[in-house]
Amino acid sequence: MKRLLLIFILFSPIFLLGQELDATVTVNYEQLPNSAKDRLQNFASVVQDYLNNNKFTDQDYQEKIKCSFNIFFTSSQSETQYSAQVVITSQRPIYKSTKSSLMLLVQDTKWNFQYEKNQTLYFNQTDFNSLTSFLDYYAYVIIGLDADSFEKYGGTDYFNKALNITVLGSSSGYSKGWSLDGSNFNRRALVLNLTNANYSKFREDFFNYHYNGLDIFNDDKKTAQANIAKIIDDLAKVRDNLDPRSVLLKVFFDAKHKEIVEYLKDYPEKIRIYKELKYIDPSHLSTYDKLLTK
Repeated sequence: MKRLLLIFILFSPIFLLGQELDATVTVNYEQLPNSAKDRLQNFASVVQDYLNNNKFTDQDYQEKIKCSFNIFFTSSQSETQYSAQVVITSQRPIYKSTKSSLMLLVQDTKWNFQYEKNQTLYFNQTDFNSLTSFLDYYAYVIIGLDADSFEKYGGTDYFNKALNITVLGSSSGYSKGWSLDGSNFNRRALVLNLTNANYSKFREDFFNYHYNGLDIFNDDKKTAQANIAKIIDDLAKVRDNLDPRSVLLKVFFDAKHKEIVEYLKDYPEKIRIYKELKYIDPSHLSTYDKLLTK
């Protein structure tokens, strides 16, 4: 995987083996009764240990992917049944830079699961579990997006694993959030987009945006800006042929809209890019307005 090779070359003379994720987990259970708070006292550390100590792939990562899971409990139906909303983010280093690129920013509002106090979590790719399968799904999405940014279609295997989890989840007793619906964000819809041939060009541009855009910005700004702008140009050409409610495009622009403005603020063709962004991502128009004032 190019991520591993590039990190090895740029940052360390010693090759260390390790898991993929460097996750930080926070929990807010203020909406729950005191009895539920007591049962969830160690929940954050249990989840964090699970994400950081399991290997989700057969690759050896020297530098782990930084990510965060901010869990907001909304209800406790029983001593073991819970509902929560979760904000998930992940980042990727921008090479030859001190900056990082936000890769994922989603708010998942439909997590229903079972958990017993001080429960031990086991990694199982075969059977669906309302708690661990949710964590596995996002681990694979995070790893897949990271892999796609270092190699064309590098994340395909991980997106397929995430899709398999949604299939199992949709036929379980916890189908809410796993089945397709009309909400702004849907787990199933995201990985269906990522594995759909209609978005293969987007994924190719996604790779160039990072690997031949952000990563070379300090060495070759002209080429870098052209590759960053290309994903916008190509989306504008095919926007009418894509689902206007595309979850993948929403997830991409939620994470990237500020970054796009920052890296293209002095791009010679920024007015054209601004008009295209207004067309393909009107939800962040106030941010794109800054392109015309910088």
